[in-house]
Amino acid sequence: MDAIKLRPHFRNRYVLLGDLILIVVSVMGSFALRLDVAQLPFYLPAMLVMCGAALLIKLPVYFFFGLYRRIWIYASTHELRLITAAVTTASVLTSGVMLLLLSTGVVYPGMPRSALGIDWLLSLVLIGGSRFALRILAEQSAAPRNGKSRRALIIGAGDAGALVVRELQKSSQLNLNPIGFLDDDPAKQRQEIYGVPVIGLVGEIADVLDNQHVDEVVFAIPSAPGRLVRLVNDACRLKGIPSRTMPGIYELIGGKVSVSRLREVDITDLLRREPRRIHEEMIGNVLSGKRVLVTGAGGSIGRELSRQIARWNPGELIILGHGENSIFETLLELREDEASLAVTPVIADVKDLERLRFVLKNVQVIFHAAAHKHVPLMQANVEEAILNNVIGTRNVVEAATENNVERLVLISTDKAVRPANVYGATKRLAEMIVLDAAHRTTRAYSVVRFGNVLGSRGSVIPIFKRQIASGGPVKVTHPDMERYFMTIPEAVHLVLQAASMGRGGEAFLLDMGKQIRILDLAEDLIRLSGLEPGRDIEIEFTGIRPGEKLREELWEPEKIYDRTAHPDIFCSEHEDVMTSDQLQQTLPRLELLMSGGHADEIIALLDEVIPGANIRETPSPEMTYVV
Repeated sequence: MDAIKLRPHFRNRYVLLGDLILIVVSVMGSFALRLDVAQLPFYLPAMLVMCGAALLIKLPVYFFFGLYRRIWIYASTHELRLITAAVTTASVLTSGVMLLLLSTGVVYPGMPRSALGIDWLLSLVLIGGSRFALRILAEQSAAPRNGKSRRALIIGAGDAGALVVRELQKSSQLNLNPIGFLDDDPAKQRQEIYGVPVIGLVGEIADVLDNQHVDEVVFAIPSAPGRLVRLVNDACRLKGIPSRTMPGIYELIGGKVSVSRLREVDITDLLRREPRRIHEEMIGNVLSGKRVLVTGAGGSIGRELSRQIARWNPGELIILGHGENSIFETLLELREDEASLAVTPVIADVKDLERLRFVLKNVQVIFHAAAHKHVPLMQANVEEAILNNVIGTRNVVEAATENNVERLVLISTDKAVRPANVYGATKRLAEMIVLDAAHRTTRAYSVVRFGNVLGSRGSVIPIFKRQIASGGPVKVTHPDMERYFMTIPEAVHLVLQAASMGRGGEAFLLDMGKQIRILDLAEDLIRLSGLEPGRDIEIEFTGIRPGEKLREELWEPEKIYDRTAHPDIFCSEHEDVMTSDQLQQTLPRLELLMSGGHADEIIALLDEVIPGANIRETPSPEMTYVV
C-alpha cells in the first residue's frame, strides 16, 4: 500500500480549533513574558480585550491567506512564507485595533506596547510550528519499508539529486534507502543533504562500490554528458550492480517526462551531450500564436516536433500524415500532454498537390518532415523515392508559396552531402527546391541537416533490440562503420532553434560531435540488456549494403560554414542550388522518367545534376541487405 495512504489526515477544522487555542496562548504569553507575575491580574481586562480582538481579526486573516486550504503534511518553504505573511498581517491589524483602543481609553493606557510585538513573535512560532509539526508527524508515520531496504548510491548532489533523495525518503514504493552522494563539486564534499552525506567524487565510483554496501545506483544529473553516464554505467556493470537514471535534459525540455521519473539506463543516455542554452525568446517569436503545420507528423521526428512545438503555445497545430494510425497515436499523445491546445489532424499525402493547397490555407509555419528514408528500400524503389521525396517536397513548397506561408523548414540528412544513394540524392534535390523558393520569394524558407537519430522507426536501435530479444546474432554491416547520432528530442530541440534563426535561403547543420562506431553501439546495447557480447550474444558482420558509406559527411570540405548564435548550429548561405530554370527543366524530366519506370536513367540524371553524387557506382540491392 502506498505510504501516503497510511499517513494521518489532519482535517483543517481541527487545525482551526488548534488556532483558537494558540491565539489565546500567544496573547497571554506575550503579557506573561513582558510583566511580572504579580502584575498579571491587574492587566487581565486588557488581555481579555486583546484576546477578543485577536480572535476576531486573526482567524479571518488566516482564512484569507488560505491557511485552512492547505494539506500541511506537504508543507514547504512556500508555506512558510505564506504563514509569515498571514501572521504578520494579522498581528499588524490586531496591534492597530489595540492602539486605537488604548488611545480612546477603552483599554488601560498603561498596557505595555511591547506585548504587541511579542504576540507577533509567539504567533509566528506557534502557528508555523503547529503546521510543520503536522508534516513531521506524517513523515514519521509513513509506511514502513517492505523487508530490508536496498541501499542506493546517488550520483549528483545538485537539485535533481536532492529531489531523488527526498522522494526515496518519503516513499516506500522503490524500497531504496539513500546512503550517500557522489559529486565532482569540491565545495560539496563532506556536506550533507537531507541527512545523506557526499562521500566522494564521481570518478571514485569503483572504489566506493568496493568499499560500501550498495544495492543500486541512481544517476541524478539530467544535464550530464554521455561520457559521464557511460563511466557510471560501466562501473555498475562490472560490479553487477543495477542502475537507474533520471531523464536527459532534452527529454525534460520536450515535456515528455517528469524530473522525478527514474528509469533504467538507456542507450540514449550513453550518447548524451552537454546541453546548450537555447534562445527561448527566438523560438517563442516564431511559434507562439501561429498556425503551425508538421508534415510526416506520424513519424518519429514529426511526432517529437509536434510535441515540442506544442510547448510554445501555437494558435493551432496541424499534424499531417498519410498513415491514419500513426497520426492517431500522435494526436493521443498531444491530447494527453496539452489538453487545451488546438490540434487538427489531417490525413493527406504530400504527393497530392490539390489537397495540400487546401490544407495550407492560413498556415504560417511549416516543418516538412515527411519523407521515405530507408536507404536500401529507396535504392530498390527509385521511382517512389523521386515521387515522395522530390515531387512531394515541390508540392509542399508550391502550396506554401501560393498560400503566403511565412516560414518553412525542411528536415534533411547528412546523406544529402556527396550522395552515394538514391535516398541522399532525393533529399539533396529537396533541399535545392526549398532554397530556390527562398531566393525567389525572399521568405524564411530554410533547410536543417543532421545525421541519424537514435530510436526512430526503422533505425538501427529497434533492429538490434529485436535481434537481442531473439537471442542473436546482432548483425552489423562492417566493424569500422561509423555514423553521427543524436537522440530524437535533442535533434528536434536544435531543429526548432535553427528554425527560429532562419531568414531565408540558409542550410543549417547541426554539430553532432564525433561519429560513433555501429559496433560499439551494438556492444553497448547488448551490455545494457544484461548480456555480454561474444559470450551471450554473437555479433555477425554482413558486409556494407549497397548505397552505404563507411562514414557519412555533414560538411563539404571546400565550403565555409558560419557559426550562429547557438554553438551547436552552423549555417551555410552558399549551398549549390539549381536556378529556377534548371529546376523547371530537371523536375519534368524526372517525372517523365519516373512515369516510364526508367530507374537507370533517373539515377544517371541525379548524378548529372547533383554536386558530388556518385549513385551509378552503387550496385542494385538485394533485399537480404535491408537489415
